[in-house]
Amino acid sequence: MTTAQPSVVIVDDHEIFRSGVRAELEGLVDVRGEAGTVESAVRAIAAERPDVVLLDVHMPGGGGVEVIRHVAHNNPAQRFLALSVSDAAEDVIAVIRAGARGYVTKTISGPDLADAIRRVRAGDAVFSPRLAGFVLDAFAGQMTEAEVDPELDQLTVREREVLRLIARGYLYKEIALELSISAKTVEAHVSAVLRKLQLSNRHELSRWAVERRLVD
Repeated sequence: MTTAQPSVVIVDDHEIFRSGVRAELEGLVDVRGEAGTVESAVRAIAAERPDVVLLDVHMPGGGGVEVIRHVAHNNPAQRFLALSVSDAAEDVIAVIRAGARGYVTKTISGPDLADAIRRVRAGDAVFSPRLAGFVLDAFAGQMTEAEVDPELDQLTVREREVLRLIARGYLYKEIALELSISAKTVEAHVSAVLRKLQLSNRHELSRWAVERRLVD
């Protein structure tokens, strides 16, 4: 049985949050590195080969799902534990489908987070109590279509990010700045979303997102 502290890389786009997590985990796990973007996360994980990657779900550049996809291509055995402020079903299910071994919310305490990391290293699946039930239901096929939306499921992570920002009233230029992509790329994503959802314009898109509670 492994008794050494598990090694961890922390991935979150907010530096102050990464610092807080590192402080909470001090002495409990071996934090080998941290990253704030998809690209830097992929590099850090490749360099450090941590036991567990502590992964935020929503980040510019595709979020946690995109990190998992990039890393799994070269290292399918890498273990991920999602740590997010979101407890929305679509976020949890997307990152678990991508390959994460667990999902906990940011209200978790330092000692409980360290315990979750150790359990994921050991091969367990770890979820915050409120999330475990609907995750199991989703994978057992027992959730309703409203809870696991098949239309939403066909969108890529980036398309979902663009959709949420459109629904919040962002202009293409503002979305481009927020996601560090070009306005032309934003336009292409919006066109793809409209086509997949069979909608006509951004107003219908906003209404669709609000009806599904994808925006606060």
